[in-house]
Amino acid sequence: MAEIDARLREDVHLLGELLGDTIRAQLGDAFFDKIERIRKGAKAARQGSEDGQRQLNDTLDGLTEAELLPVARAFNQFLNLANIAEQYHRIRRRDPEEASPFEDRVLGELLQRLLANGHGPEQLARQLGRLDIELVLTAHPTEVARRTLIQKYDAMAAQLAAQDHDDLSTSERGRVRQRLLRLIAGAWHTEEIRRSRPSPVDEAKWGFAVIEHSLWEALPNVLRHVDETLYAATGLHLPLSAAPLRFASWMGGDRDGNPNVTAAVSRQVLLLARWMAADLYLRDVDYLAAELSMQQASDEMRVRVGVHPEPYRALLKHLRERLRATRAWAEAALECEIAPGPEVLQDNQQLLEPLELCYHSLHSCGMGVIADGALLDCIRRASAFGLFLVRLDIRQDAGRHAAAMSEITDYLGLGAYADWDEDTRLAFLQRELDCRRPLLPAHYRPSADTAEVLATCRVVAGAPAASLGSYVISMAGQPSDVLAVQLLLKEAGLQRAIHVVPLFETLADLDNAGPAIDRLLGLPGYRARLHGPQEVMVGYSDSAKDAGTTAAAWAQYRAQEALVDVCRRHQVELLLFHGRGGTVGRGGGPAHAAILSQPPGSVAGRFRTTEQGEMIRFKFGLPGIAEQNLNLYLAAVLEATLQPPPEPEPAWRAAMDRLANDGLAGYRAIVREHPQFVEYFRQATPEQELGRLPLGSRPAKRRAGGVESLRAIPWIFAWTQMRLMLPAWLGWEAALANAQQRGEGELLARMRERWPFFATRIDMLEMVLAKADLAIAELYDERLVETGLRPLGAHLRDLLSQACASVLALTGQSELLAQSPETREAISVRNTYLDPLHLLQAELLARSRRCETHAEGPLEQALLVSVAGIAAGLRNTG
Repeated sequence: MAEIDARLREDVHLLGELLGDTIRAQLGDAFFDKIERIRKGAKAARQGSEDGQRQLNDTLDGLTEAELLPVARAFNQFLNLANIAEQYHRIRRRDPEEASPFEDRVLGELLQRLLANGHGPEQLARQLGRLDIELVLTAHPTEVARRTLIQKYDAMAAQLAAQDHDDLSTSERGRVRQRLLRLIAGAWHTEEIRRSRPSPVDEAKWGFAVIEHSLWEALPNVLRHVDETLYAATGLHLPLSAAPLRFASWMGGDRDGNPNVTAAVSRQVLLLARWMAADLYLRDVDYLAAELSMQQASDEMRVRVGVHPEPYRALLKHLRERLRATRAWAEAALECEIAPGPEVLQDNQQLLEPLELCYHSLHSCGMGVIADGALLDCIRRASAFGLFLVRLDIRQDAGRHAAAMSEITDYLGLGAYADWDEDTRLAFLQRELDCRRPLLPAHYRPSADTAEVLATCRVVAGAPAASLGSYVISMAGQPSDVLAVQLLLKEAGLQRAIHVVPLFETLADLDNAGPAIDRLLGLPGYRARLHGPQEVMVGYSDSAKDAGTTAAAWAQYRAQEALVDVCRRHQVELLLFHGRGGTVGRGGGPAHAAILSQPPGSVAGRFRTTEQGEMIRFKFGLPGIAEQNLNLYLAAVLEATLQPPPEPEPAWRAAMDRLANDGLAGYRAIVREHPQFVEYFRQATPEQELGRLPLGSRPAKRRAGGVESLRAIPWIFAWTQMRLMLPAWLGWEAALANAQQRGEGELLARMRERWPFFATRIDMLEMVLAKADLAIAELYDERLVETGLRPLGAHLRDLLSQACASVLALTGQSELLAQSPETREAISVRNTYLDPLHLLQAELLARSRRCETHAEGPLEQALLVSVAGIAAGLRNTG
């Protein structure tokens, strides 16, 4: 088994030791000794020691009611500290003889491969500068850590960096240790769990904080690296105006099933984004005004500024005043509607133009070395973030639009829109879209739900175009879903184009995506309203919940192929928007591999994807980590554009059809058809308790009902907590076993070797199976599930074992992750700290369910902390 890097082990040991000092200082040596007995017992039990298992069980059983919460907190905190050490380890200082991380090398190595394959330098520079990658930050409720703790964790990572020097003196090293101790003590004495749910505005502020504290620094660093790498490979530079990476957000715009996101909330979030952008640029411009004290300037600069001894400062001070006016207006507009004055910046060119004038003037006067410093970084930020920081997407369920249209048509005496067939709907919608008169009279008084839909459309119509991303229609299925939104926006006064994006989520809708878009693009007048690419969103979460990951993954692939073909025939550019989550069960996995596994032609210089929940922090929370992940996105999209994967062979398609059909049958036989499944799910997992956890602003359910009413996130989160990981693998065990019984083992091996789509699916499946744990899942059954339901639990664990065996047969390995020993060892080490939390959580769930009320107290708090700790230990949990 691989050893964890000694430097990482040292950092983990140091943080754990300081946590121990903190616990001892508050709760005494006797309590700390109990924590150690639990930890050592868990470690020994994992190694097969019966004595260790007995010690672990006896110590946990002997805990008093008052000790439950601090024990849960101790193991939760340690797992968070381990995450910090692991994150820093990825970006730590490297010795000169050490190889650079893959993320730092990936673009340079790719450019060399592309040059060797016949792509010219000019083509590479042009394509790299034209890349359009947009990462959409979403507030899905899996980020369990509070913002105040995240800030402390980031400060700890900074101290690990501060001590990462061999030449520190004893006193300097001691000061770092003291600062770390204070930070860890501060985290220990801070409540892990929020007292109340965050509002959508709180979530948006959390997203802005990620930009302020990480991406604001990371983005120009990435583009500087891209420029240097491109120049080294081709002798050409990235254009000054290039913005291959941009950011959007659903925080404050995603109202699908979330009654807390209203038109007023979206307006508030748009204004907060403008305030934050102006504030961040003010810091940059203040710094530049202090730095650019030069006298020499170009003729263009002199004409603009006039006679002035310090022309750059004069120009930048004027820009600074406009930024202050913009910030002041945004703050005032939050209180009441107020028109922006003439000094308020309205167009991004008003921000970029003076900065670029300074840049070109410095270069023309021989001061390019100065221009290419902080000024260039500011220009890069202005090109990427603009005046609005992030583009806000709006998302709403197709059913809400249909209900609003039904109310409107009924009011107009035309009958119920909801009862019309698709042809009738399209005829009505096209007629009204072409009509110049309003649809509704001014005195129309809609119901509350319809009023909210119309108010949201008015916010979209009134907001600057650059502040908004797309209007996404969840659970879309037909062209009328798109036209209905276009008509509602027209009625609200929108006079410009906006991407109205159907989101195909269920298996049936994915299969119908190509025909639906084909019909949409063929409608008279639709192309005239399109203005740009046809954007289509592919849903991963709900399709996997509907059909299992085997069938869903293949349906997503085929839908993308169909959409590429349809748009090619209609000569329309296609932009695919991938609604991925953090987990395998929601389409998650390494972004680089996922992009390179997309169908050929589906990534044509454009890529849009969601970044969800806790994965935002793990991928973008520290500037160095963010730089690595942004490098991966850039390289993968460039490679998928210029060197796409091969078309799957007919035999592979046929095999994948069989796998998908078998996977779908196996998945639905359990989730949809087994009469005991829903009750087992609710007893064996903390699903109902998760509803009490104040994570996100959105309710855990769309409506009352069984599994079908659950959102994809709590559905997966619940199974992860008890380590069965069912949504990520159920169906694969039947699909792979049947294929092997048909004698298709060699065919599957060839598919894995030569088809990135299939290889990536198997790699992700293997990773999640390595995180599953039969013994832990059985423990929850024994403690929580009534006797009559336990045979179902045993059957599910048998299916999990079959899935593991099938993957091992396919990969030819003796154990899961044999080719990734470091990942396997990292999971093993974390289990020492996760096991006590699982045992504790099962006991706490049993006690909680015996209580008729769920008043906030030590037991309830300990239960919620155990949820947070397990999520931290497993990371991509929802």
